[in-house]
Amino acid sequence: MRLQLALNVTDLDEAIDFYTKMFDTEPYKVKPGYANWEIAQPPLKLVLFENPAAAPGSLNHLGVETDSADEVVAAEGRLSTAGLETTGIDDTICCFAEKVETWLTAPDGNRWEWYVKQADHETQLENMVVSSGAGESSGSVCCD
Repeated sequence: MRLQLALNVTDLDEAIDFYTKMFDTEPYKVKPGYANWEIAQPPLKLVLFENPAAAPGSLNHLGVETDSADEVVAAEGRLSTAGLETTGIDDTICCFAEKVETWLTAPDGNRWEWYVKQADHETQLENMVVSSGAGESSGSVCCD
């Protein structure tokens, strides 16, 4: 497992240059308005979304990337049993990847994605579910 940090940036090219130098690692994937790194040390999935309307460097969402769909299902079960509202398990295409995922929202509004990437994909958004405010599903939005 590794943590995921997804940031909004105003200039993707400038941010790619900065984070490539900072972590001494080239991006794993770069698409229009999107880049991600699979950083070994520290274990981190860094994702950037070009979003000029958002505050520069603001948090897009957080995540936990697992090694298997079974881990996502187990986490969703544990979270639900603990009384946290999730979106349930969904097979999605999101952020240029096929995923099994569940979403939840922290009391402060930070969105968390618990997921496993099953394959790369050429599409950024399709059939997404994301939790909004107080644990209610907001419909088909992902990685905005």
